[in-house]
Amino acid sequence: QVQLVESGGGLVQPGGSLRLSCAASRSILGLYTMGWYRQAPGKQRELVATITTGGSTNYLASVKNRFTISKDNAKNTVYLQMNSLKPEDTAVYYCNARDAFLANYWGQGTQVTVSS
Repeated sequence: QVQLVESGGGLVQPGGSLRLSCAASRSILGLYTMGWYRQAPGKQRELVATITTGGSTNYLASVKNRFTISKDNAKNTVYLQMNSLKPEDTAVYYCNARDAFLANYWGQGTQVTVSS
């Protein structure tokens, strides 16, 4: 079991930046992947970015070159740096962890609103 707590969401103008953090309740070294998903009103939840134990990353095409996922194993924390934000990035962002048995764990979500 692992509990995940997100922080860092908020309201930002188009073109601005935010950094989301996801703190895990235990070491993330044993987790298969960690990642960020988002869900906009009326839409399905979609994968934004993932990072593996070895540090390999994967991104949704529309956020490539704007978002960066990273992790700090010592702090048991995963980050999502979001730059050049667009109104279409508005959503609730969820942290996800998948363990070696492929069980999924989710945070409570943090709202990101991009609006002028």
